Amino acid sequence: MRHLFATLCLLPSIGFADVPRVMTDIAPIHSLTAQVMGDLGTPDLLLPPGADPHDFALRPSDAQALGAADVVIWVGHGLTPWLEEPLTTLAPQAARLELLETPGWDPLEVRDHKAHDDHGDHDEHGHDDEHDHDHDHGHDHGEFDPHAWVDPAIARVWLATIADQLATADPENAAIYAENAASAANALAALEQRLTADLAPVADRAYILPHDGYQYFEARFGLTASGAIAGIDARDPGPAQVATLREQMAEDGVACVFSDAEIGDGWATLVIEGTDAKTAQIDAVGAGLDAGPGLYAEMLNRLGTAFSTCLAADT
Repeated sequence: MRHLFATLCLLPSIGFADVPRVMTDIAPIHSLTAQVMGDLGTPDLLLPPGADPHDFALRPSDAQALGAADVVIWVGHGLTPWLEEPLTTLAPQAARLELLETPGWDPLEVRDHKAHDDHGDHDEHGHDDEHDHDHDHGHDHGEFDPHAWVDPAIARVWLATIADQLATADPENAAIYAENAASAANALAALEQRLTADLAPVADRAYILPHDGYQYFEARFGLTASGAIAGIDARDPGPAQVATLREQMAEDGVACVFSDAEIGDGWATLVIEGTDAKTAQIDAVGAGLDAGPGLYAEMLNRLGTAFSTCLAADT
């Protein structure tokens, strides 16, 4: 019996050998990665749900966890350029997967989708004819909009990409990663189908965004904003911007002005003052949700409900 026990101890463990330590940047990417890892392990999360990815200060514990990572999966430089240096200095040994740089999906150009004050003339949708995306601020997003995770079709592509990265780091469990990614992708396809049906009745309703970080969600579900309180940079609007937005509300028959944590509720309240428009808060980073595999679907469901409810015609 003792000899048998010793022999069994020499056999390789099945399914759990050399699982890498994985660090992710924001809660939605952590959720996708957790689904791919399944029972094999739990990824670490750098930014807690709801944290602003544009402006975050690493704590000593964050630096320690980053330094221990074997694999880092992040949206990319376009969203969190401040993370580039810590990755280089604290985790030089880690394999990196920058999702914005992966193939298989179509990035959308940054749109200057906000009312203007001193930023030049825009067309009726708030777009700059010259597509001047060089914002003078601390978190320039570059040419393409980095908020791609809010499109479940893109998330399905990223699930497979994450599985490939983990399989490279942990070939013994490659089949498990691939199977988990496929299962998660099927669930997301079903979710996308439900959201498409829920949002179709309000696709022609006009609304204003808090800041222009929801373009991929809109494109996927046939929604089109009339404008945004702030651009992709989420800077507070000036008086002229607010005045222009109020004019847009009358011209377009805006039904809802959304708010989010980055721009706050106060601007939406100010913009709808004296109108029949409603307000609702939206979120794309999982604010108030528990981090884990279920967060991504919860976040999308909540986002879809906010749009369908606030844009619904009063009966």
